[in-house]
Amino acid sequence: MYDFVVVGCGFFGAVFAYEVKKAGKKVLVIEKRDHIGGNCFSYNHPGTGVNVHRYGPHIFHTSSEKIWKYINSFAGFNNYRHRVLTTAAGKVYSLPINLATINKFYNLTLSPDEAGEFLKSRIPVIPSPQNLEEKAISLIGRELYEVFIKGYTIKQWDCDPRELPAEVITRLPVRTTYNDIYYDDDYQGMPIGGYTPIFEKLLKDVPVELKTDFFEKRDYWKSLAKMLVYTGPIDRYFNYCYGKLRWRSCRFEIEKMQLNDYQGVGIMNYADREVPHTRIVEPKHFYRERTDLSQGTVVVREYPCDDQTEPYYPVRLKTDQEMLAKYQKAESQEREVIFGGRLAEYKYYNMDQVIFRALEQVGKLLKQNASK
Repeated sequence: MYDFVVVGCGFFGAVFAYEVKKAGKKVLVIEKRDHIGGNCFSYNHPGTGVNVHRYGPHIFHTSSEKIWKYINSFAGFNNYRHRVLTTAAGKVYSLPINLATINKFYNLTLSPDEAGEFLKSRIPVIPSPQNLEEKAISLIGRELYEVFIKGYTIKQWDCDPRELPAEVITRLPVRTTYNDIYYDDDYQGMPIGGYTPIFEKLLKDVPVELKTDFFEKRDYWKSLAKMLVYTGPIDRYFNYCYGKLRWRSCRFEIEKMQLNDYQGVGIMNYADREVPHTRIVEPKHFYRERTDLSQGTVVVREYPCDDQTEPYYPVRLKTDQEMLAKYQKAESQEREVIFGGRLAEYKYYNMDQVIFRALEQVGKLLKQNASK
């Protein structure tokens, strides 16, 4: 008999398992894939040695000193700072939108103060933006929105931007300086050796059953523990009784090239709707300190798609949020199940947020047990 059976070993499941094991609890992890690490799984590409993130690039960034110290206890990090370029209408621009982007797009030489005033002159009055399109236009104006945001968003989410919640666009900063670093967080970097070694350390003393689908023997796995920790899609857990929440996924095309450098940057976005992929990732640039990567390069093209078996991004349309409220009500009746992580909470979390949620949940449980 276990204290916990954890379904899924992404960051929420792995951190949870590690912490309760450390506290003396008996825990088992089951995972339907053939590897640990969830969507953060990484591997060294054969022939080049380039560390590739199988399910899209994961850049660790946080403003929490506590989380930064925690993740650094499992891996050293380099000093990578994320910079992104975007190809739009035949030209290459800097992202997020900053002074270089504004000056190049409008063929101007504005100062920071001038750029701020210039943008204000291009922004219509939208008192209370209700969706992604309105929010984006209220931040950068319609011209920049149409070129840099609209086409990319339609490709990424496969819906009208006016259907998406405003919060989606607030993840992308807008600056009137030449600061082109993508994230504002105090702590940033890539784990030396990739993400998989972090999960190997987290799960070193925890039994893990790979290629094991929880739903094939659901009652059996629940019977093995006092409490179940579930990190899969919340709608799947309840057998889609209120309908299927909408998720977006990605298809990846990996290509090895006999070049030293394909695009000069880790990520190149493609804003034009006519280009089928949203971005090309060249992971070699995440580890520029490595001097042993001279056997070519690897590029990964990303094509957003719908794949119910591989849910990555919660879409969160209005109908989804109404459906989610029903699932959350059902969840509240599950007394011996903990739901955690992006899929189980149907929320777009960064890695540091998932780690924080797992630590928070373990802390609450241990405190409750201590008071009994």
